[in-house]
Amino acid sequence: MGMLVNVVVADVEDAGAILESSKPIEEWKGFEARGLDQAKFAMLHALLTGGLFDEALDECGPLHAAYEEGPWLMQLPGETVQQLARFEEEALDQVGEELAATEAFEADGWPVDEVMKLVIELADLAGVARAQGRAMFVWMLPDEAAASS
Repeated sequence: MGMLVNVVVADVEDAGAILESSKPIEEWKGFEARGLDQAKFAMLHALLTGGLFDEALDECGPLHAAYEEGPWLMQLPGETVQQLARFEEEALDQVGEELAATEAFEADGWPVDEVMKLVIELADLAGVARAQGRAMFVWMLPDEAAASS
């Protein structure tokens, strides 16, 4: 199942409004991506924190769900945002290479350069979140639901 994903920076109090939005990147600073899911964000969290994937999956669990079929909203753990914001480009490239080599990304055929680009985009947004004292949210909608809306 493919996903339409918007990663945005916002105040925690905006979570409900983000969830109700049909395209959060039009209202908050962020970017759109496809093909990401909770497992991929959990793998990134586990890589950045040195934690176990199962624990990272719990920490990256959906924060809210508008309907069973989506959209879903999760808040990236603060530790992930902090790590992304503080890494230099060379370290981010290494994270991207390691992330691309994980089963979550390899199984979906993600090219290494696309994963590295994603990590850089996330890091740039994490820098904004840290500078503004805000959180990073991931809004996800299955492609089937996006097509019918």
